[in-house]
Amino acid sequence: MSSSEDDTPLVKMNGRSSVGQPNGVTNSASKTNGHVDPGVSIRFGPVQNDGDTEMRDTDGINGLSKRKARTSVGNAKSYAEPESSEEDEPLSKRRRTSVKHEDPETDEDVPLALNGRKLPKASETAIGNESDSDVPIERKLAAEKKKIQIKAEKGAESNRKTAKPAAAPKKVANGVKKEPTTKQPLKQIKAEPKSTTPAKKNGKAASIKKEESADAEDAEEEEEYRWWDDPTKSDGTIKWKTLEHNGVVFPPPYEPLPKNVKLKYDGVPVNLHPDAEEVATFFGTMLNSTQHVENPTFQKNFFMDFKEILKKTGGAKDQKGNKVDIKEFSKCDFRPIFEFFDAQRQEKKALPPAEKKRLKAEKDEQEAPYMYCMWDGRKQKVGNFRVEPPSLFRGRGEHPKTGRVKSRVQPEQITINIGKDARVPPPPEGHKWKEVKHDQEGTWLAMWQENINGNYKYVMLAANSDVKGQSDYKKFEKARELKKHIARIRKDYQKNLKNELMVERQKATAVYLIDQFALRAGNEKGEDEADTVGCCSLKYENVTLKPPNKVIFDFLGKDSIRFYDEVEVDAQVFKNLKIFKKAPKKEGDEIFDRLTTSALNKHLSQYMQGLTAKVFRTYNASYTMSELLKDMNATGTNAEKVKAYNDANRKVAILCNHKRTVTASHANQMEKMSERIKGQRYQKWRLKQMMLDLDSSLKKKKGAQFFELDEDIDKEWIKEHQAFLIEEQRLKIKKKFEKDNEKLAAEGEKEMKASELETRLEVVKEMEKKFAKENKTGKVEVEGRGPTVEKLEAAVTKIQQRIDNMELQAQDKEDNKEVALGTSKINYIDPRLTVVFSKKFDVPIEKFFSKSLREKFEWAIKSVDQDWEF
Repeated sequence: MSSSEDDTPLVKMNGRSSVGQPNGVTNSASKTNGHVDPGVSIRFGPVQNDGDTEMRDTDGINGLSKRKARTSVGNAKSYAEPESSEEDEPLSKRRRTSVKHEDPETDEDVPLALNGRKLPKASETAIGNESDSDVPIERKLAAEKKKIQIKAEKGAESNRKTAKPAAAPKKVANGVKKEPTTKQPLKQIKAEPKSTTPAKKNGKAASIKKEESADAEDAEEEEEYRWWDDPTKSDGTIKWKTLEHNGVVFPPPYEPLPKNVKLKYDGVPVNLHPDAEEVATFFGTMLNSTQHVENPTFQKNFFMDFKEILKKTGGAKDQKGNKVDIKEFSKCDFRPIFEFFDAQRQEKKALPPAEKKRLKAEKDEQEAPYMYCMWDGRKQKVGNFRVEPPSLFRGRGEHPKTGRVKSRVQPEQITINIGKDARVPPPPEGHKWKEVKHDQEGTWLAMWQENINGNYKYVMLAANSDVKGQSDYKKFEKARELKKHIARIRKDYQKNLKNELMVERQKATAVYLIDQFALRAGNEKGEDEADTVGCCSLKYENVTLKPPNKVIFDFLGKDSIRFYDEVEVDAQVFKNLKIFKKAPKKEGDEIFDRLTTSALNKHLSQYMQGLTAKVFRTYNASYTMSELLKDMNATGTNAEKVKAYNDANRKVAILCNHKRTVTASHANQMEKMSERIKGQRYQKWRLKQMMLDLDSSLKKKKGAQFFELDEDIDKEWIKEHQAFLIEEQRLKIKKKFEKDNEKLAAEGEKEMKASELETRLEVVKEMEKKFAKENKTGKVEVEGRGPTVEKLEAAVTKIQQRIDNMELQAQDKEDNKEVALGTSKINYIDPRLTVVFSKKFDVPIEKFFSKSLREKFEWAIKSVDQDWEF
């Protein structure tokens, strides 16, 4: 590059710069040292090293800008919607760059960290309470993953031969499913599984109960609707023919505070309009949530909105009616509000179980009509039918809008989606719906726009509904389909890592990173969103290069969880990243400045219909898990088998970078588990002492060491543990007494007197005496009915098994403190693989899936056997 070019002024536009061209536009040929060098990037210079092909940087007026938000000038086209293929379209050369230029021919050995910049310390970007957040998540599994990939590619070759090229899905006439070819209609039973929330005895809930009973009687005569086996299921746009539902449940109206509970300003209680008082309660009820209320951004945003509503509602007044000008947040005292609501919470917590049960039954009865809808004549459970109550916006991570007031949603903001012939649910009295639609292509029942980010909120079906199940099924089937194409995709991106077009080289490098290291694609973020990034939006400072081929990624990923990883990459990928970071790029500049997520996904869809960057994560997670399960031989107890499964799941989670911050409660939970294990070891010692009480000669037979107390259990700990056991027994007896009285009251019988409780508590007094005697004599007397040495030995063995299981669980919990196993298991690993493990090794599925997950993945549990393969 000539010195004359170095002196050429930068013309900035939309936050980007172009060299020596008016209006930020570069000509198709850049003049260098008096001759024309067409197609060579003036930013990077020629890329001809180590046998690398020349990389041409396309340009011209019709260049495609990086993001929608950063529109180009003149006739620049949107990169997301090019008129012709992007291979033939020139790219806009505008980019956020610094004035400083390096000589492209001599800077190969110049350190890439400009101005001596170093990688930020982990403590600067750590999220949460991790003490070891600068320790990278383990990369010991890279070789194992590579081995699995090679196996996958071999399998893909045969699969690819039978795979059809990506094509548009066939449309079904009117979107209506055709009848099975057997002409035998599929009979239907009740929509919800037996394990859903039981219906109540009165009101509409009772009618639901009756329907369930009627369905149960006819169950033997009817065939279950197994949509996953239905050959007629379609990807057509029409999702339903008939849809009926009862709308949404609104939060209750605001109840003003008692007259003696006031916000204080500078020590003076103030009167507020109910609307302003409600906003004050939002903050006041959160005083125990210090991570929010002590956040300066949260405080600033809340106070800004609070002052705005004060202005609209006439401001604050003291007890005499004089106006109080609330100007400083630090002078606001919300403690009276917090204390009032905290007392209410404690009262509710202290309610008798019967009263809690009654209140829940009342609530369930009121909400019963909204819990289900009729979808094509089948009853389906509705998910989030409650409209969000007004509150303060929390946001994820360091969200710039945290603390803003989420307004109360009115019926006038809500659009209802329902069948044309169905009864439209009436809005609350005095209100009307924003709109009533009959959108048969939508799977939503109602929607509204929230005021913070302008996002749309939707009322959808529950996770265990047919529609949601089909969505999950299709997601994992799409990942299975990727098996047929993965070898070709990898071959292509390896080839394009040396492509002469910058856009193609960036595209190939991005796909490589997404496939090999499970990076998320990364979407453009607005100024009012948390500054999290993914592959396509990586910034200069997020990537550090260490020759010969080590790359350090350090950025805030989804949900503001820190992504820190040191990986070894192919030599060409390292070289490309070095090129993408070349001067004049600096901190704040994007590495993949020619690529958007939409353009990347469009490129991927050429290989397979509907293929996106996210499908790679699902495929890699599921395929890796399937290969690990093939080589697994889980033996031993159920606890040992579950740990074997979790170990495999953990490997997948680590490979997919499903990292989480260590929770604040983790250390406390581990301490409690340790104490419980210690307590079991103490009980084992007591049983052994009882054996000696029965037969003192056992000490000689088994050896004195067998009967010794563990070194970490001293007399002081024993006394504390005994006190804990005594109190635990006392609470257990009291709880049983209360439950028995509730049962008597429910049956219309006379409740027991307090004297009965005193009689029952005699057991606790006996325990106290027994422990006191043991501490004094150092001996444990045998207890129980008909004790024998054999029975006590069996009890010792049983306790040892319990200890082993608890230690396994504790180790599992400790190993998982930084890894989000749930994310992998629920969202990325095909649930059918978990079912295969369950059936293959005879472990109850309940050990892996909770009740709600068993309902969500009913299709997986019922559709495969132990020989199924991903």
